[in-house]
Amino acid sequence: MLYFCAAELLTNVVKHGGATHATVTLEPHGRGLRLRVQDDGTGGAQVWSPDETGRRSGLVGLAERVRPVDGRLELHSPAGGPTVATVTLPGPVA
Repeated sequence: MLYFCAAELLTNVVKHGGATHATVTLEPHGRGLRLRVQDDGTGGAQVWSPDETGRRSGLVGLAERVRPVDGRLELHSPAGGPTVATVTLPGPVA
């Protein structure tokens, strides 16, 4: 699951972030794992729910994907950057 999260987040960096560098960190977190993707882009990323046409941000889909396993997506992306997206999955890690 974290592989797909990393792929989605890195795709966002390339498509939307205006970044020249990105860092991917995977580390233990309690009995689980924490994935962090940070870029040096323009910031302003948002997790927004579907509008009246059903359009939504891909980050909402990512948050929905990790929720069934009690995972969590956190996003810090002020205007001007940087963007830091963190996905935390509980353990145990097999």
